[in-house]
Amino acid sequence: MTSNQPPLRLLIVEDQVDLADNLFEFLGEERYTLDFAADGLTALHLLATHSYDVIVLDLMLPGVNGYDICRRIRQDLKCQTPVILMTALSALNDKEKGFDCGADDYLVKPFELRELQLRIDALHRRNSPQRPILVAGDIRFDPGTLEVELRGSKTALSGTPARLFELLVRAYPSFLSHEALSDALWGARHGEMEGNSLRTHIYTLRKSLQTGLGNVLVKTIHGRGYSLEVPADTRAGTP
Repeated sequence: MTSNQPPLRLLIVEDQVDLADNLFEFLGEERYTLDFAADGLTALHLLATHSYDVIVLDLMLPGVNGYDICRRIRQDLKCQTPVILMTALSALNDKEKGFDCGADDYLVKPFELRELQLRIDALHRRNSPQRPILVAGDIRFDPGTLEVELRGSKTALSGTPARLFELLVRAYPSFLSHEALSDALWGARHGEMEGNSLRTHIYTLRKSLQTGLGNVLVKTIHGRGYSLEVPADTRAGTP
């Protein structure tokens, strides 16, 4: 991927830890933002709370298998995000079942990681919609380019801080609790994160906004969470 492209948001659903680690190590070196789910129910929860560009879904999962998860993504969540199924099942009827469940691509294990990357990029090019600009007062946020604009000043965010900002813009003028933000960012894994992880990302987000726009825009609701704060427009002067 070229450097002027925004990072793609990927959800990796895979219960084999070694393979998941390999995927994160390989794709993490490229311009991707990755989330991980070890089972289908966690994946469905993540998909219900925020959006992805491509879903990489293993078929042989504990509890609910990948076929059912793919079907629920399409039917229950009404989510049209491209899905790549990856599995050791190579028979034609297995592939037919996968496509019938709503998958867009089917990759048989073992595979070269570079091939998976090429398929991810190709699916994204064919399916990426124009994301609408999000507006909160005088703040405009483009989820496609991750660019924030405030009264003519612009700056670009990246990674987890960008996702945090999008969540706060979507929630405006309401606040989001620490629990809700952590759950949206990390799903069932947020309990494994260190207690200061969210505060660290909030700090990074505020620093980026202060540097780029001259205002942190993020307000702490003490003991409760965070909200987006639109600064007053003082350009017109005092009447």
